[in-house]
Amino acid sequence: MKEKLNDDLERYIAKRKRKDKIFARDFEVGYENFKIGVLLKQAREEAGISQEELANRLNTQKSAISRIENHSEDIRLSTLKEYLEAVGKKLSLRIL
Repeated sequence: MKEKLNDDLERYIAKRKRKDKIFARDFEVGYENFKIGVLLKQAREEAGISQEELANRLNTQKSAISRIENHSEDIRLSTLKEYLEAVGKKLSLRIL
């Protein structure tokens, strides 16, 4: 059932992208931002750190950590670097 749902969703997205160039562009940007948030959350969880603990390490509020993980479209590089260092990771960028 889950595979069928994923296949249906992928077909729908591909169809919308073909028909609507603005949707295609916006979808790709949004998806990249979503992936950044997921990767940050995974790094935090792999380090065994709660949002609250990470917030304390970064001298901020838990809500700020949640915003970073769920709405990372406008995250500053310095914030990204501090976040990753606090969970024991390093930032590496590639330009393709």
